[in-house]
Amino acid sequence: MVVIGAGIAGLAAAHRLIEQSHIQRRTINVLVVEAGQRASGSITSRRWQGFLIEGGPDAFISEKPWALDLCRRLGLEKRLTSTNTAHRRSFIVRQGRLLPVPDGFYLLAPARLWPFLTTPVFSWAGKLRMMYELALSCGPEVADESLAAFVLRRFGREALDRMAQPMVSGIYGADPEVLSLRATMPRFLDLERRYRSVTRGLWIETRQRRAAMSDRQASGPRYSLFMTLDDGLQVLVDVLVDRLLAGSMRYGTPVESVQRANDRSSARWRVVLASDETIDADGVCVALPSYRAATLLRGLDPELVRQLSAVRYTSVAVVNLAYRRVDIRHPLNGFGFVVPSAERRPILGCTFSSVKFPGRAPEGSVLLRAFLGGEMQEDIYAMEDAALLDRVRRELAMLLGISAPPLWMTLDRHPAAIPQFRVGHLDRVAAIERQLSSWPGLTLAGNGYRGLGIPDCIHGGEQAADRLLQTLWAEERAPSGLGSAA
Repeated sequence: MVVIGAGIAGLAAAHRLIEQSHIQRRTINVLVVEAGQRASGSITSRRWQGFLIEGGPDAFISEKPWALDLCRRLGLEKRLTSTNTAHRRSFIVRQGRLLPVPDGFYLLAPARLWPFLTTPVFSWAGKLRMMYELALSCGPEVADESLAAFVLRRFGREALDRMAQPMVSGIYGADPEVLSLRATMPRFLDLERRYRSVTRGLWIETRQRRAAMSDRQASGPRYSLFMTLDDGLQVLVDVLVDRLLAGSMRYGTPVESVQRANDRSSARWRVVLASDETIDADGVCVALPSYRAATLLRGLDPELVRQLSAVRYTSVAVVNLAYRRVDIRHPLNGFGFVVPSAERRPILGCTFSSVKFPGRAPEGSVLLRAFLGGEMQEDIYAMEDAALLDRVRRELAMLLGISAPPLWMTLDRHPAAIPQFRVGHLDRVAAIERQLSSWPGLTLAGNGYRGLGIPDCIHGGEQAADRLLQTLWAEERAPSGLGSAA
C-alpha cells in the first residue's frame, strides 16, 4: 500500500494499515512518500530559549474522539495536556477594547442567560433581537445555506458581525457569507430542527450535559475542550513516524501522477514519481489537499478531477511573539481574543499561549500567538515578512498595552492550507465519493472533505485505510500476494 503525503491524515492512514494488519495477522507492506523533508504537514512544534512554539495548530478538540483515541492507542495518554483551569475564557475586540465573551456563549448563541444580558459586547437592541430567536419557527427546508444567512435569520445582524463572524474566521479563515452551515456547524441546524429554537436547544442540552458529567465524575479522566501534548503536537507526528517500519517512509519524493497499472502486473495501481521511478501497489491513499490530489489524478478521471479542483483553499500565517510579563499591561486573564472584520485590523486573533497551556514560556515571560490571513485577509497575508511582522507587533502593542518590543518573533506561513467549505460543499464531497467508488483501491484523505481539524483528519485517514483494506481482503488474495503488496 502507498500513502502519498505525510501530514497527520496520511500518517493516521499508514498507522491504521499497520495496526489492522497486526490485528488481522496479515502482512501488508506500507510505504509513505512525502515531497518535503519532514513529516507533519502544518503541524510544527519547536523549542527555543525555553519557549515551546507551535507554528501551526496548537491543540485539538476533545469532543470529537478520534485524536484522543489515537493518542491512547499510541501510549500518549499520560502526555496529554489540558487547558489552564484558571482562565477558561476568551475575549472579543470591540472598538479597540478586549471584552470578555459572555460565559456560556456557544459560537453563535447564548447557553446562559444572565452573562448574555449583562455583556457590553451587544447593544440592548441586539440582545432583544437575539432573544426573539426563542419565538421564531424553524426556517425553510433547504439543501444548504450559508452560516451568515442562518445567523441573520435566527439572531440578527449584531450576532453575526460582533460574534459569529470573528469566531468562524478564527476557526475556518472563511467568509461566513459563503461558508456552508451544514458542512461546518451542523449542530445548530440540528438544534433548530429538534427544539425549534437554537437558544432553547442549547439551554436544554447544557443542563443535560451537566447532569451527565455529575453522574460520571468518578468514571475516568475528564478532558478540557482543547487538548494538546506536553511537548507540542509534533509529539503525535513523531510517534506515528516512529511506529512505521524501517524503510517505510521516503522524504523528498514528489509524486507526478497516480495511474492504473494496465499491464500484466499483479498490482492494481502505479505511482509515478517526479524522478520517473514507478511504484506498483494494490492500493493508494492520496492524503493531500484536494487541488494537489486533482493534479496527481489528472489522467485518470476528468469528473473526479473537476470536483476536486473546485474546493477552494486559502492561506494563513502564524506569528509567535515572546515578551517579558512586566512589559504587558493587560492581565492576560483568558486564552486569547478574536477580531471582528468590522474592526478592520490586520489580525484574525491572538492566543495567549503561555496562559492557555502550561510549559509554553519560562517564568516571568509570555508567549503570544497571532494568526492572520484567510479568505477575508488575503492582502495582509501577501505582505512581505518584515512588514507583516511589524504590523502584528504594533497591533498587539495597541490592544494589549505592550510597552517594549518582543524578545523575538517567528513567522510560519501556510499557503493554500485551509479549505473553504462553501455552500454545497457536502454535495460536492458526495459527488467525489461516488466518482471514487468506480476506482477500488484508490482513496482520499485530508482536510478538504469532511472536516479540517486534527480529529477530523485522523478520522478521515483511518477511514481511507479501512476502505483500502476492505478492497484488498475482499479479493481473498493468497498469502504470498498479500506479502508482496506495496
